[in-house]
Order: sequence, then C-alpha cells, then structure tokens
Amino acid sequence: MGHVLGISGSLREGSYNSALLRAARAIYPGRLQIGRIDRIPLYNADVEAAGFPATVEEVKQQVAAADGLLLVSPEYNNSVPGVLKNAIDWLSRPSGDIRNVFRDKPVAVIGASPGGFGTILGQDSWLPVFRALRARHWTAERLMVSHAHDAFDEAGALVDDHLRERLRGFVGGFISFCEASSSPPR
Repeated sequence: MGHVLGISGSLREGSYNSALLRAARAIYPGRLQIGRIDRIPLYNADVEAAGFPATVEEVKQQVAAADGLLLVSPEYNNSVPGVLKNAIDWLSRPSGDIRNVFRDKPVAVIGASPGGFGTILGQDSWLPVFRALRARHWTAERLMVSHAHDAFDEAGALVDDHLRERLRGFVGGFISFCEASSSPPR
C-alpha cells in the first residue's frame, strides 16, 4: 500500500484538529501524509473559468494519488467547517474529475472539539457530501475527541495515552480498509 492523505479542516495555528492529525502521522509516519488547504481560494466559477488555481491542482493530485483520504474536521454550528467544504468543492471541479479524485476513494473523518460532544454532528454532516462524490466512507469505527484541551498540551502534543491508542486503532483500521479497497478481487 501507498499512503493515506490527511487534511485538517482548521486553519488556526493552535488547532486541536491539526494537532490530532499530526499525532496520527507520528503514529503512522510512513503511511500518513498531510495535505494543506490554507492556500486554496474561495470557490468562484469565474476563477475556475479563468484558469484552475495551481494550489487546488496540487491538492487534487495529492488526493488522487492517495489510497485513502482522512479528514480531520472540526464542527462549526453543528455542521462542517466552511474552509474544508470549500476545499472539497474545489477538488470536485470540474465535475467530470470527481471519478478521478473521489469515486470509490476510501474516506474517513475524525475530529476534536473543546466541547463535550466531540464532532458527532459535524461528522454526520459529511455523509451527504461523501455520497454525492461517490466516495467509500469507512464506517467501522468513529473517533470524536471531546474536551480536546485536556488531550493536548500547550504546544499541541498529544498527552492522553488512552486517546493515542484509540487514534492508533482508528487510523490502523482505516489503513486496513484502504488496503482491502485497493486489492484486486480474488
């Protein structure tokens, strides 16, 4: 197997979601790469018509080349964060490229929140998007980090050993799903 691409849906420097993604990469350094969406402009069909932004094309190629896509998504107003949805919208353009980038692509979503409910509603809000893109959503497990401020230190390092093991199990399970998805049928 190649690798899984992880993308954080938060641009904040001290983001718990970005910290969670870095912790996952530390557990699986050869299997998980991190993509960036901070340079992707707001979607505008006029911009697309004038010429596809190089920053979008770069991330699109990273997603297409990956064996799976792990979104580490905060929950904003009980839904998905606009910056990450904007990136996914760009990556699905032009619409004919959906089959090359997302169709049958294994995807999973995790998230961290300072609140008590984790990111359950935000994760659920991604389901219609995955269906529309015809991606293969991995549903065997869920990982929602509540009270994230207790799981990470001030520098963003994961200090909760129980969460580290849950993260190891989740990402390992998703990697296995990606491997099984890319194996030829017997």
